[in-house]
Amino acid sequence: MPVTVVRFNLVAPGASPAELGSRYRAALEMAAYADEHGITTVQTEEHHGVENNWLPSPFVFAGAVLGATRRLAVTVSAVIGPLHDPLRLAEDIAVLDLLSGGRLVTVTGIGYRPEEYARAGVEWARRGRLQDEVLRTLLRAWTGEEFAYRGRTVRVTPRPASEPHPLLLVGGSSRAAARRAARLGLPFFPSAHLPELEAYYKERLVEYGTQGWVMMPGAQTPLLHITEDPDRVWAKYGGHFLHEARTYASWQSADIRSAVRSRATSVEELRAEGVYRVLTPEQCAAEGLDNLVLHPLVGGMPLEEGWRSLRLFAERALPALDG
Repeated sequence: MPVTVVRFNLVAPGASPAELGSRYRAALEMAAYADEHGITTVQTEEHHGVENNWLPSPFVFAGAVLGATRRLAVTVSAVIGPLHDPLRLAEDIAVLDLLSGGRLVTVTGIGYRPEEYARAGVEWARRGRLQDEVLRTLLRAWTGEEFAYRGRTVRVTPRPASEPHPLLLVGGSSRAAARRAARLGLPFFPSAHLPELEAYYKERLVEYGTQGWVMMPGAQTPLLHITEDPDRVWAKYGGHFLHEARTYASWQSADIRSAVRSRATSVEELRAEGVYRVLTPEQCAAEGLDNLVLHPLVGGMPLEEGWRSLRLFAERALPALDG
């Protein structure tokens, strides 16, 4: 049975605060519905100062989702580590771990938008060193013991419930990210299907004498929308998919590798490319994917269409996988 994911970034170009509030509440209702129908994960993410209202506070949203659900995991993929105060981040994750019984999964990345660093007053050139500090601080903080931090002795309470600590992965598409994960004995989450980077990570585990594992996207990990009429959805809502695809593309330099990177410049190109796939429930079940990632509110998708996609996914596509 594949891993099933419902993704939310709450993008909504031009939405009013009232409209955004409705979308946020609908996302929580969708998460609760997904939980009731056996979907395994809700995924969310972090970006700042984006004109289209991209979610900037993933742990606040994750806490609301965890409170609205009982079984599914919530993955923050990814938190931009250097933009956060490490001690406060350790506290927030510990509290969510306690509240949820260990259902929070955190993937840490360093991001790829210099403007986010400038906005936060954080030096772009120091991002690697800051990421190292964040990860070391989280691991030390979650022991509940005193430790040295920036020239002073500190202690973080409460301790999280998960042992040895809440699930923490290092994300990225570079050898530096793989080395960082191996050095700290943390699992590695490549941002695309990169077998050569997985092999490099495993070599570094041997070099450092640490242990870890890899959670890597499949060779194909498209973002899905489910409908009984794909032609109708592409014709009526293709602009929502393209908006998100072009936003991502505008942020990512040539050396960034991502499972959802698109080079399309039109709806027609996007449909042919396959990064975003609009499928019938039967087509979805027949895709043979290891990870099924539904994106019901992509690019400001109308709520009624997002609900239609989610219900078809849960009530028709997923049962067909068992058949």
